[in-house]
Amino acid sequence: MGVLRPATVEVETSLRLVAPDATALPVRASLRYDPLDPYAVHVLFHAEAVGGEPVSWSFARDLLVKGLDEPAGIGDVRVWPWSTPRGEFVALALSSPDGNALFEVPRSVLVRFLRRTYVVVPRGKESDHLDVDAAVARLLQAR
Repeated sequence: MGVLRPATVEVETSLRLVAPDATALPVRASLRYDPLDPYAVHVLFHAEAVGGEPVSWSFARDLLVKGLDEPAGIGDVRVWPWSTPRGEFVALALSSPDGNALFEVPRSVLVRFLRRTYVVVPRGKESDHLDVDAAVARLLQAR
């Protein structure tokens, strides 16, 4: 009989890509939390083309939590509260050598997602779920 492992948390949602002229375009995305990678959250942006591969960004779960209430992050990923006439959002700014993107994420979606991740792996208990040997093996396989 195998060992039961906590389930991955995944939420499908629609983000809004904010263009330089302040117009916003909907973007299909998933928020994912895998207890085997307990410190990180992953945002997968789904391609509109059939069979297109999603683009994934990973960053610290704590960064997302902090960004709910105050500006957080430096460099490639920044998160901060974002109020609009349409409601409460969280801004997610992503930067890479290929360009920059600013997304609006509904605050309520992030709060529900994060609550579900803490049911799976409580805050402060991430190291209990980290399999260092497996992580090292994955890194060595990538070579």
